[in-house]
Amino acid sequence: MQKFTHFPQELSVMKQQLKELYFLGNAALLERKKISIVGSRKPTQYSRQMTRELSQKLSKAGLCIVSGGAMGIDAMAHSGAGSANTIAVLPCGLEHKYPSVNAALLGEIEKQGLLLSQFAPAFKATAWSFVLRNEIVVALGDVLVVSEAELGSGSMRSVEFALAMGKEIYVLPQRIGESSATQKLLQEGKAQAIYDIDAFVAKFGVVEVAQVIEDDFRLFCKTNPSYEELLKKYPQRAFEAELNAEIEIRNAKVFLL
Repeated sequence: MQKFTHFPQELSVMKQQLKELYFLGNAALLERKKISIVGSRKPTQYSRQMTRELSQKLSKAGLCIVSGGAMGIDAMAHSGAGSANTIAVLPCGLEHKYPSVNAALLGEIEKQGLLLSQFAPAFKATAWSFVLRNEIVVALGDVLVVSEAELGSGSMRSVEFALAMGKEIYVLPQRIGESSATQKLLQEGKAQAIYDIDAFVAKFGVVEVAQVIEDDFRLFCKTNPSYEELLKKYPQRAFEAELNAEIEIRNAKVFLL
């Protein structure tokens, strides 16, 4: 575990300047063009699939995905990008992998990507630390994507930060009655809808194309192993993937979603 002596320039837009910033992994990812993606911890299957597709295509275009390591949309953004192409900002110290249900995913990001925290290594997440985490997530990205969110949710604090920082906000188009917060952002003209993922990716004009490095777990799942084989080889990660709807079990076989 290391501590930055000079903070990334992107963080200068934060309301209160950081006192410390710790990291584990590849700090060179901070030098890449970055997109922040946040959203509900219990998203619809549509939002999961679109977030995964979006983050994967952005990564293939050379962008780095920034999110908060949480369940739901965060997990989809990280896993879609590939562990070597993503930054997870944690609401706790880096001695912890929070939430524990994503411990294996965060462990892969530590090895190939980058984990960040402004908190001392042993610090445990509290209600207020999530808000501080969100500000860093938003500050690091060139723009903010909110895949799905309801009014009053934590994702709306991220929106407040983005508006204060003057960052563009994008959302996924949703059905009537779903994702009330992103629907309202569109109605108020505070966000733009991503109707075409390929056009959105092309908009950022990245020259260098990066290969998405998938983790061993996803590569193994692509072989459609039996569920028993998956549990034997990756017990913790299998549980996470099921919970986050990364995989589906059909006829005792594993399929990536």
